[in-house]
Formats: sequence, structure tokens, C-alpha cells
Amino acid sequence: MATMGKYCKAYSLKKLRQFSQWTERDENSRKEKKQIDCKEVEINRNLTDDDFLYLQENYVVTDGIFQDENIIFENVTPEWQEFCKNTLLFDIQVYEPVQVKASAG
Repeated sequence: MATMGKYCKAYSLKKLRQFSQWTERDENSRKEKKQIDCKEVEINRNLTDDDFLYLQENYVVTDGIFQDENIIFENVTPEWQEFCKNTLLFDIQVYEPVQVKASAG
């Protein structure tokens, strides 16, 4: 079963490709349905600069919101984390729990 993290943020692939050590596993991109010779087949989508990928809280980049599916980049190094923080301004949000009081009556 796919794992949903607590936080991720979408970035254009064009921005992610600015990282000097960027590599991508495009064979892990999401599948698209296409008609070929009157048959419906699933093929990996072709990633372009205009596509958006998800930077997960563990600094892995995925083609979708789940942490452990469609992993495009997983070479998490101190340089990558610095790029995410300083260039992409990636800041993992921590939300305090909200206390809801019961209404009177």
C-alpha cells in the first residue's frame, strides 16, 4: 500500500533540474493510457520542464503525492538538502494541533 507523508510540495521539473547533481529515473514516471493499434496500453509519461513533481519531507522527489511510489530522484545528500532549502525555499511545515471546544448547549 502506498505511503502518504505528512508534507510534500510541488515544483516544476525545470526548477528541480537546476540542481547540478540532478539525475532522474524517468522509467518511474506515472503511467498514461494510450491507444496504439486500437488497443489501450499503459506507458510511462514523458517528463518535460513544464511537469510538476513532488518534493517529499524526506527530500525524495516523486511523480505523485505518495512517498514510496514513482520515485524520480532519491540521491539525498547534504548538497541536495541545501539546494532545497536555499534555492527552492523548501521548508517543512509543522502545524500545531487545533483544539476545538464544544459549543454550549
